[in-house]
Amino acid sequence: MISRQFDDKSPEGGVVVTTTAATTATGTVTGLPLFVLGRDADPHSERGVDCPGELPPASDPGLVARARAARERLGDRLFVLGHHYQRDEVIQFADVTGDSFKLARDAAARPEAEYIVFCGVHFMAESADILTGDAQKVVLPDLAAGCSMADMATFAQVEDCWDALEDAGLADRVVPITYMNSSADIKAFCGRHGGAVCTSSNARRALEWAFEQGEKVLFLPDQHLGRNTAVLELGLSLDDCVVYNPHRPNGGLTAEQLANAKMILWKGHCSVHGRFTAECVDDVRARIPGVNVLVHPECRHEVVTKADYIGSTEYIIRMLEAAPAGSAWAVGTELNLVKRLANRFPDKTITFLDRTVCYCSTMNRIDLPHLVWALESLAAGEVVNQITVDPDTTHWARVALDRMLALPQ
Repeated sequence: MISRQFDDKSPEGGVVVTTTAATTATGTVTGLPLFVLGRDADPHSERGVDCPGELPPASDPGLVARARAARERLGDRLFVLGHHYQRDEVIQFADVTGDSFKLARDAAARPEAEYIVFCGVHFMAESADILTGDAQKVVLPDLAAGCSMADMATFAQVEDCWDALEDAGLADRVVPITYMNSSADIKAFCGRHGGAVCTSSNARRALEWAFEQGEKVLFLPDQHLGRNTAVLELGLSLDDCVVYNPHRPNGGLTAEQLANAKMILWKGHCSVHGRFTAECVDDVRARIPGVNVLVHPECRHEVVTKADYIGSTEYIIRMLEAAPAGSAWAVGTELNLVKRLANRFPDKTITFLDRTVCYCSTMNRIDLPHLVWALESLAAGEVVNQITVDPDTTHWARVALDRMLALPQ
């Protein structure tokens, strides 16, 4: 029998995506379309991403020296955050590494740093801006580093969903909970409507809190984390969950379906974690006898039910740190992190759960040339790609975040 362990300890997640226009090193970018990495198209991935093999190293060998020189000129005025999914060429310059929420809190704990350079994606930089002081400036080296999951729930769509719940006479019984991997305005929406934010590690506690406040939960924007937590952690059934599709009238749901549901799941997902299938688990078990399958809860329900261990990014790292030498692990999360962990623990067999090589295309937008450009611009007194969240959105997003922080640990 396979025993599954679900993490509920380490903070995980990310934050936001807005439509700010700004000038980058290569020109003006309007909004945040998802730029893909690689060539051709893969029908099994979100918006067509094909990553055929290893990413090339930075072409200019002088970039590392230039990054170091710019950092030295900035001194303590600079604080660089590096998400676990970043390229090695970028992560080497991070003052701290971690998941998105940890990094945002680390930035807030460094009020003396004038510049916060966030090597991650846009919603994460927004969270850093929300949590840091007014005098601090948050910079994202490439504004094209967005998040397809966060893009799947826009403010207008969520407002339409809430209108449908009000029309059905249900809104006053629904508590909205948004995953950290969402835009600042979605977090603010939850704050205004009595809801909260959650991470992948405290989703259970957030849902327990929500059901103490109301009868139903609207879970944004990742259907898989919501479903996996509700079913595997809270004991709800799959029949208690419905999926709201923002591209269909009334979400494609009848009034009866909405009335009977306990979990109203937004039709969103992570493009990387959504790639893993039940067949991937079967295949790796056939190839590697005795392998432990360790996956992130953003994976599909049929994947996590076949896995041995389920948990946040920080949980995955802790599990592999504590694993005995000679053990074998197939990991269902972003490939940059899996490769880094495999190199860090050569005494263990650590492999990517899927045979297909695919990185998070938007995380990989932050490369060494963009980082050098951002650092050298700051050293020259020019603030580029600053991420700002307006005061009203900041206020209500902080309300939702504070509700999460008040949850029992």
